[in-house]
Amino acid sequence: MESKTWDPVMVTMAVLCLTIGIGSLLSTKSEAQAVDVPKFEVEPFWPKPLPHRWVTGNVGGVCVDAHDHMFILSRGDLTPKEQKNAEAAPPVIEFDPGGNVVNSWGNRDLLPKRLHGCFVDYEGNIWIGGNEDGIVQKYSHDGSRMLLQIGTKGRFDTSDGTFAAFGSTDPHRPVAMNSSHVYLNLPTSIAIDPTDGDVYIADGDGNRRIVVFDREGHYLRQWGRQGTLEEVHAGVGGVFLSTVHCVVIGRDGLVYVCDWQGRRIEVFDKMGNFRRNYVLVESEAAPLKGGGRPCWMGFSPDPSQTFLYVGDCGNEEIRIMDRETGKELSSFGRPGNQVGEFSSTHTLAVNSKGDIVVANTAGGRRVDMIRRVVR
Repeated sequence: MESKTWDPVMVTMAVLCLTIGIGSLLSTKSEAQAVDVPKFEVEPFWPKPLPHRWVTGNVGGVCVDAHDHMFILSRGDLTPKEQKNAEAAPPVIEFDPGGNVVNSWGNRDLLPKRLHGCFVDYEGNIWIGGNEDGIVQKYSHDGSRMLLQIGTKGRFDTSDGTFAAFGSTDPHRPVAMNSSHVYLNLPTSIAIDPTDGDVYIADGDGNRRIVVFDREGHYLRQWGRQGTLEEVHAGVGGVFLSTVHCVVIGRDGLVYVCDWQGRRIEVFDKMGNFRRNYVLVESEAAPLKGGGRPCWMGFSPDPSQTFLYVGDCGNEEIRIMDRETGKELSSFGRPGNQVGEFSSTHTLAVNSKGDIVVANTAGGRRVDMIRRVVR
């Protein structure tokens, strides 16, 4: 039998490699354990049944106040059968944490048309936009007083003041200008800076910009323009392929913006200087592949806002991402109309417990309470 003599150098290298390999595995496992990704489950009986035979139309927005009261925007677009047998819910409905209606209000003749996006600021005021109009409005918490309006109802930031789709080449149609200091063009989302009250508006269904006003409604600055597919693929910041669908401000002082058709979240400082992209990569859990479409987002409520919850209205799921890196950690949801499924994950809000409420449009016509599972 032939005997083998091991080279001491080779033995040392083998042991070293094995040690490094085991160390890497332990390190990876430790890092995975260090990120305690939240788990969620749907609460099927939230909200409680609406009074007075109310029926919501498509729900154009949801936002939360400091007491975990949820506000939803109902567009009132009932079906013919519903119009005969039910009553359209008021435009704004306020729910307590248990899902009970505690207030409702809104005059559709005064509110923005086709309600789209709401925000509760640090003083408890309610901000509302509309993507078939040119205004953003600020209301007192109970809706009894309109405190501010930015823009003029029915007047758009276009070449002649009438509505025009962005990028239209019809010579007989007005052109979206993306530049006015006074007028908006189908705003989709609002965020208020708690440090100074500045108003950040995603002026994004008709225009392609983030526009900033001071707390009195005076223009301060803007950024953004129509981008090309080549620019998006190259990671160019400050250009938007299509609808600029949402804007949120983090505790890190950065501004996070949904470039819906660009399939990415763009991150800026408050002056509009581009910082980084978070691309919604191909989803392992969803069949559409090729990336998602970020419609809305919110932060986990911990002090460092560890997680970014992104409503992917392409794959109909909520993606859980690391806020600092944009790395996707998990996801949940699927297309459908059953409990726990989504039909246009259009907007969302996160309460102080980390629960997520999703507003469904495009036929979904409801809100879903997704509770964070507490271990």
